[in-house]
Amino acid sequence: MADFSKHKFGTKAIHAGADADPSTGAIMTPIFQTSTYVQELPGKNKGYGYARGKNPTREALQKNIAALENGKHCICFSSGMGATDAVMKLLRPGDEVITGDDLYGGSYRMFTKIFANYGIKFHFINLSDANNIKKYVNANTKLIWAETPTNPTMQIIDIEACSAIAKENKILLAVDNTFASPYLQNPLALGADIVMHSVTKYLGGHSDVVMGALIVNDDKLQEQLYFILNSCGANPGPMDCFLVMRGIKTLHLRMERHCFNGKKIAEYLKTHPKIEKIYWPGFTDHPNHAIAKKQMRDFGGMISIVLKDKSIDNTFKLAGSFKVFSLAESLGGVESLINHPATMTHASIPKEEREKAGVVDNLLRLSVGVEDVEDLIEDLKQALG
Repeated sequence: MADFSKHKFGTKAIHAGADADPSTGAIMTPIFQTSTYVQELPGKNKGYGYARGKNPTREALQKNIAALENGKHCICFSSGMGATDAVMKLLRPGDEVITGDDLYGGSYRMFTKIFANYGIKFHFINLSDANNIKKYVNANTKLIWAETPTNPTMQIIDIEACSAIAKENKILLAVDNTFASPYLQNPLALGADIVMHSVTKYLGGHSDVVMGALIVNDDKLQEQLYFILNSCGANPGPMDCFLVMRGIKTLHLRMERHCFNGKKIAEYLKTHPKIEKIYWPGFTDHPNHAIAKKQMRDFGGMISIVLKDKSIDNTFKLAGSFKVFSLAESLGGVESLINHPATMTHASIPKEEREKAGVVDNLLRLSVGVEDVEDLIEDLKQALG
């Protein structure tokens, strides 16, 4: 297999892991739609025994994603939550986790409703100042779980600063890199031990697949996480892996357009008379903008806005009045989406906790797609009007 690790991002996106099929010369990785593999003798096979453990289509995708994150290993899961679940299964009762107070609602639900029941303690703190971590570190602390940018208030977490604290205290640092994508940010290079992606979002990019991925450099960590995948069964199917490989081939092109459109829309909304606050890390007055500029290559297509009108009924009315933006959960697809986190993606977080993090009833989250930006701005104009 050709080594594309030294090539630039776009070349890796198209070619890494995607050698021509040796039996036919097919340029696209075949979909190995099989549950099992014929063995010559018991235990003597061609490297594959049962498809929960390994599948050639999945392996090609894993090599591709690892290359994009400049990592050694990638393991794909049936969803981003499946990937997150595997990381949590590295822990034992009595262990403690430090994580952010602005967090994807599904992660919060998993931490508080599932793993807290098994004696794992979670500290939800403001991670925008990494020094806040130090107050919570003790002998039981085993993991720091960080999103950056965060969902949905776009907090920027200093990955290098978190990594320094983690390494000093022999704690794992996992970074949810979903909002940035590997095109904009590579946490392993900044000191993270584990990178998680909801592959459903920018990597797949077409709102047609649910998948997750973990990327690591450490061989032992890879073995532990793969053991969990194979034992617990949150493996993705080969058709989904094929679709994600196809999606990734245009990741660099899509991200350029997401960033371009996001900047134009953020600038339009910043001075709009009906907007009280806008969260987008590209503004110089955004908290930790300098860190975003240092650790990201651009600022992405995710924007959150807080309306001056605090009425939830009027917020709902506005959210339902778009013609190009679609009202839907998820993000990172080619189409533009609008989301009401308080009742959709973050509904599982208690209202008091949500509002402390800024996730108020009059906040809307935009996933800016790759349509013509003039049409998107016109749609915002008519909806806000």
